[in-house]
Amino acid sequence: MAISPVLLNTLMPWLVAILINTLLLGVAWLLPKKLLTPAGYVHAWVLGVALWGTLGWRGYGLMLFYFLVGSAVTRIGMAEKEAAGIAEKRSGARGPENVWGSALVATLCALGTYAMTTFYAGHSDLWVRNTVLLLYLGYVASMSTKLSDTCASEVGKAYGKRTFLITTFQPVARGTEGAVSLEGTIAGILGAAAIATVGWGLSLIPLIGIPICLVAALIATNLESVIGATLQTKFDWLTNELVNILNTLIGAVVAIGLALLIQWAGL
Repeated sequence: MAISPVLLNTLMPWLVAILINTLLLGVAWLLPKKLLTPAGYVHAWVLGVALWGTLGWRGYGLMLFYFLVGSAVTRIGMAEKEAAGIAEKRSGARGPENVWGSALVATLCALGTYAMTTFYAGHSDLWVRNTVLLLYLGYVASMSTKLSDTCASEVGKAYGKRTFLITTFQPVARGTEGAVSLEGTIAGILGAAAIATVGWGLSLIPLIGIPICLVAALIATNLESVIGATLQTKFDWLTNELVNILNTLIGAVVAIGLALLIQWAGL
């Protein structure tokens, strides 16, 4: 029984996604330095297949950039952070909770673009194109926000000379929830700018999307610090992973809101 060309075109990206992710994660599994826990590899495989299947190699490449840079940044000053008791658990190896805490919002944006381009394929409606572009922006902004948060947190814990609580500006120990430092803030800005620039280079967002993602990441990461300083210490259910989801959601929503404001203002 012959497979129709339309069905083949629909299935091909997913078959490629399965093949690519199986090969890459198989190699990563064999490496002596584990970047993920055993369950983390399974969930990363699901995430990778979903992103390649919906956004293709460009969206997948952006997530891969985040993962590699984020993993490297997490290991900065690891010995000192472990001695101080402020390092990521499992020496930075990511589990399922880390995978989805970082990428759930991005995945929802990716699925949204896929749904729009699949169900409205061939439509020339302006709102369809705009919605897809906004979801692409939300995808990149969520990842810019997460890398900004990772860089700010890990560099601040490793090299922050003076650390302040964001709500009171009182000096606190490095690694305190809601703490900020100049070194960490600069690292966060650089991280957000880097991944937004990669997103532009991959044609996921226009050039104006770079400053939009940067502003969104700054707003979201600072709001996350406020949440950490005020709410996270009071509620056990408000875990780091849930806060990460809120953080990336804020980044995506702010970026989309800024883009709509710019469109409305005709800039």
